[in-house]
Amino acid sequence: MIEHKMTAAEAAKATKVAPEAWPLTVQAYRTLGEMGLIPDNTELLYGQIFQKMSKSPLHSFLHQWLIDALQSHLPPGTYLRVEQPVTCRDSEPEPDLAVVRGGKRDYRQEHPHTAELVIEVCVSSHDYDRSKLRAYAGAGVKEVWLVLAPEKQIEVHRQPMGEQFRQRILHGPGGRLASVAVAGFEIDLDDMFAG
Repeated sequence: MIEHKMTAAEAAKATKVAPEAWPLTVQAYRTLGEMGLIPDNTELLYGQIFQKMSKSPLHSFLHQWLIDALQSHLPPGTYLRVEQPVTCRDSEPEPDLAVVRGGKRDYRQEHPHTAELVIEVCVSSHDYDRSKLRAYAGAGVKEVWLVLAPEKQIEVHRQPMGEQFRQRILHGPGGRLASVAVAGFEIDLDDMFAG
C-alpha cells in the first residue's frame, strides 16, 4: 500500500469544489410555473424561489384595513394591486399591496415594473420583507412601507438610488403617516393598530 499525502495546494483545490447555483430568470420562473413545476404561493427573489408565509389573523386584519384606507384615496391614473407581482430585474415579488400607475387593463400582457407605493405587512416576516428592499429600490419603487405589526410601527423607505433607498424613517407607535408617493393617503397609526 502506497500512502500519498496531499500538498497544501491540492488540499485547497479539493475544498473549493462546491455545487454551483444556477439562478432562475423571471421568464424561466414564469415558464416553470405555467408548466406546474413550481409550487403555488411562491415568489422569485434574486433568482431564487421562496415559499410565501401563511397569513395570521393579525396580518389579514391589517392587510384589509390598509386596502380599505387606500381604496378611498387612490389618485386618478393609479390602480391598487393586491398580492400581485411586480417585475424587477431578477425578482418578481408579490407585495401585499402596490399602488401602480395606470389601470388594470394596462397589465394584461405584463406585470408592472415599478410602483408608486408598496406595502408589506410584517407580523413575523420582518427580515424576509426587508430582503425585498433591494429589488424594490432597483425597480425604482418610490416608497415602501413595512408595517411592523408587533411593534405597532411603520418603517418607511424612500428615494431609491441603485439597489437601496436613501431615506429610512420609523413611524410610531402612534401618530399619523402620510405617503409622499400617493398624494392624499394618510393613516392614523393608533386607529390601525387599535386592538
